Amino acid sequence: MMNQYTYVSLFSLLILFLLSLLSPVYSQLCPRFCGAIPLFYPFGGGPGCGDPRFTKYVTCNGRQLTLTTHTGSYPVTSIDYDHKVLFISDPTMSTCFYSQPSNGFSLDWDAPFSFHDSTVFALIDCSLDSSPVYKGAIAGNTSDVPECANTGTTLCSAIYSCQPISQLNVPISTCCVYAPMDLGPAFEMDLDKLHCKGYTAVYSFNGQETNPAAWKYGIALQYKFNVKNDYPEYCRNCEKSGGVCAYTGTYNSFTCNCPSAVNATVDCYLQSAALSGTEKFPPWSKEVLAIKQRNEQ
Repeated sequence: MMNQYTYVSLFSLLILFLLSLLSPVYSQLCPRFCGAIPLFYPFGGGPGCGDPRFTKYVTCNGRQLTLTTHTGSYPVTSIDYDHKVLFISDPTMSTCFYSQPSNGFSLDWDAPFSFHDSTVFALIDCSLDSSPVYKGAIAGNTSDVPECANTGTTLCSAIYSCQPISQLNVPISTCCVYAPMDLGPAFEMDLDKLHCKGYTAVYSFNGQETNPAAWKYGIALQYKFNVKNDYPEYCRNCEKSGGVCAYTGTYNSFTCNCPSAVNATVDCYLQSAALSGTEKFPPWSKEVLAIKQRNEQ
């Protein structure tokens, strides 16, 4: 027959079990913004934040979100979470406002990104005699790469009307356009091998195809969560509770990083109730949740 001490012991064990489910592991607080860019899954602002498949490529130094590939580091200008598109700029790229030499842009073959259909590349100042681009070859690969649509395209005519490009004193026939963007299975564009001195990339003409000064220069990259590209429900619940999707441990297990800098196994609601004397969410989390709700509409 159980006495009062037995009941107390069982109750204590139950409390310990419930607390273990909360996984109150104190850690760093994952930032909700990188500069002015809000951070939601799969992106994170520090080690252990976001999706581990993406943190290898997209990092935050506190002010600037950056995409890094084997060809360099590129500032992230914005993220369209609704359509899963990352927009970046290349400091070595030419535009209607300036021209400069570049080594080109490439993606890592195993990165969770691909070129968005809106991205158009134009190689400029290429050698007509030795460049392989006019044979439909990128980086020496003569297969699986479309032929250049050069000379007659609107983009070539428009970009060569820009003063910095026109001052190159090269014929418009050296302009080579790839649309939609396709760099072959290796996602590689080596301008040295192509005998081209520069390139430009545009992801929106702003409805003004003949006015290159109004174009949006940069590269749009599509990203995928997984094979089905479904937003993980456990991550959605974590963000709705004011947390940040994160990972921990040797096997990169999911954890919900809460505003109290405590990692939870499910969401931040239980953690908030367990931590007495603290505000459920800090004031800035309301702004983050409002942005998230707008993105989900």
